[in-house]
Amino acid sequence: MSENKRPDYISVAADESLPASQAGILALAHVLVMNVFVVAVLIAGALGLSDVEGTQLIQSSFLGAGIATLIQVLFFLRLPVAQGASFVPLGAVIGIYVGTGSFSAVMGASLVASLAVFALGLSGLYKHVIRALIPNLVSGIIIMVIGLALMPTAFNSNIFISNDQLSIGQNIGLAGLTVLVLVATTLIGQYVKSLNRPMQYTSVIIALAVGTLAAQLMGGIDWSAVASAPWISMPLFAFIDYKLSFDPASIATMLIIFMVVLAETTGTWYAIASVSGEAIDDNRINRGVIGEGISNFINSLVGATPTASFSSNAGIIAITGVASRQVFVGVGILFIILAFFGKLSALINIIPTAVIGGIFAMVAFQIFMAGLNLVHPHLSDTRNQYVVGMSILVTLGVVLLPADIIAQTPNLVQYFLNSPIAMGALTAMLANQIFPQVKN
Repeated sequence: MSENKRPDYISVAADESLPASQAGILALAHVLVMNVFVVAVLIAGALGLSDVEGTQLIQSSFLGAGIATLIQVLFFLRLPVAQGASFVPLGAVIGIYVGTGSFSAVMGASLVASLAVFALGLSGLYKHVIRALIPNLVSGIIIMVIGLALMPTAFNSNIFISNDQLSIGQNIGLAGLTVLVLVATTLIGQYVKSLNRPMQYTSVIIALAVGTLAAQLMGGIDWSAVASAPWISMPLFAFIDYKLSFDPASIATMLIIFMVVLAETTGTWYAIASVSGEAIDDNRINRGVIGEGISNFINSLVGATPTASFSSNAGIIAITGVASRQVFVGVGILFIILAFFGKLSALINIIPTAVIGGIFAMVAFQIFMAGLNLVHPHLSDTRNQYVVGMSILVTLGVVLLPADIIAQTPNLVQYFLNSPIAMGALTAMLANQIFPQVKN
């Protein structure tokens, strides 16, 4: 058992309670800093979903986050954590949708992968599998190739386009303005220490707001979808709004991605435990993995992309000194309420594609840099440099491979060639296993 001494700044521990009004206010603060809708907005923009489809996807993201949060806080991990849509599966979701033309294939792959995660947690094999197949080097490479593969989508599907309201030039300008605002607010937080936390949590929302305002001044926003959206509406549900289909290549892709998500969220659990003074050991980690499997199984049935614990909540715990799980039960309840608030999701969904593209490009860059930071300590080894280099080359090669060449390959091969992330990840895992380790 890893015992974490309760920090001096923690005034309310995880097992302690506080008045419902205070818990509700603190839960709202956690909800506001999480931006759990961003992944759904990026997916809707990249895939050109209709207003109704985009709104439903956002609602499902809220619902999935709420259910996953309650499952982990009340039953399995039992740490003060909040769950939300992870950025790691973003490229895989887009790639599977484009490759199969089916949202049902995305959810079917997620369902199978979540069952595999559940089995890993139940058997206690999680740590052994992760250490063998996805050590830190490979985890970092996979995160790098995710960012790398997403960058062309940000530009080609979101920025270098025109529509009835905005020209290509206007869209490039909007994307540039959004990026500048995002970078500026982030740097303000870096240079003005008193604003570090506020800017960290609000920079994305500020950038989206400024970009959307600029688009409104250009006449580039159609408010009719918001006007026609009902105040209360339903998110997506399997077998009602979509079917589940099970494509082998999509499942293989999602299995890899889920392993990386687990590695990411496990790190967050250690951070939350440290900040809150909670103990954490292999048994608790395994319970958390079981919770992830159950949560994402349910997510696949409510149209939500895979969720993971958010590290931003650790900062709020440190600022407020409140680590009570009661607050995070409130977070889950608030997310579930928001899932049925159709007018709000429709409002989020009208953010212009180019504004989303600017955020999308920066998210891809930040994902790439996060992977690079994990890889960097290993780059003094020539052998590891080749593992990294081959993975990046394969990823870029698949990204740039002409569509007519892909069309000439067998169907199973096409599915993988339509997923640069899967190809890059498989290359990293295989190369790391095949290339001999340097003996000192």
